Amino acid sequence: MDNPKQRYKELGDFLRTRRAKILPSQVGLPEGTRRRTIGLRREEVSFLSGVGLTWYTWLEQGRPITISSQVIESLARTLMLDKKETMHLYNLARLTPPTEIATYDNTVNPMLKHVLDNIEFSPATILDQRYNVIAWNRASEKLLYDYNKLDTSKRNMLRIMFTNEEYKKTIIDWESTAQSMLARFRIAYGKLVEDPYIKELVEELKSESKEFNSWWTMHNVEMEEEIVKSITHPILGELNFEYTSYMVLSDRNLKMTILTALPGSDTEKKIKQFLLG
Repeated sequence: MDNPKQRYKELGDFLRTRRAKILPSQVGLPEGTRRRTIGLRREEVSFLSGVGLTWYTWLEQGRPITISSQVIESLARTLMLDKKETMHLYNLARLTPPTEIATYDNTVNPMLKHVLDNIEFSPATILDQRYNVIAWNRASEKLLYDYNKLDTSKRNMLRIMFTNEEYKKTIIDWESTAQSMLARFRIAYGKLVEDPYIKELVEELKSESKEFNSWWTMHNVEMEEEIVKSITHPILGELNFEYTSYMVLSDRNLKMTILTALPGSDTEKKIKQFLLG
């Protein structure tokens, strides 16, 4: 027989032990000299995961509160849970885990992150199959968007494209670009149609974006392909790129996207002057 009280206590204890294992430096926070808490503080976990501090405190205290798949996903990413730990967290929350669970420890393989960081003048990002932004390089942060501005739970490329007004203003011909991304996502959706996280994401975007809600009903699909993409940078003006994407062989749930300066344009010259200046 299920014992909800014991299950919630187990969930809270599990989160607390995993919080204690994460050093502030691992998530970009200062260590501090007067720090008494081992690992992360509750308020740091709530901030990084995009959930309220009171709500998260209640969760660790074992109170019977409602938990969504998106929150589980966000907590797993913040606490750098591996696949076994993430599956356990889903089970404790009495939620159906997705068919494929990404690995959150250290964000991406260090060797893959090294490759990303060494692509100096081309914005590059790594996305998971749900279009969550897992990692990005300096060129992407300086030329496209600084994902550090967003809570971990909000770093979803589809969400950014349709609901982030700051990002939308940088896209030349946003409507066409957004429709194309949605059509490519529809292919991924076909494989993840029963994924609770995806279901919640789609429902939220349908309510938050009238364009998404309208275009989603069209069921348009596109395969991943090389395209030309143009953006407007607040300092550099118009930048034109060739967009390519590559599956990560070590983890088929991930793909790397790279924007390379369009040959014959002045984009490469602008970028080098900007990033080196």
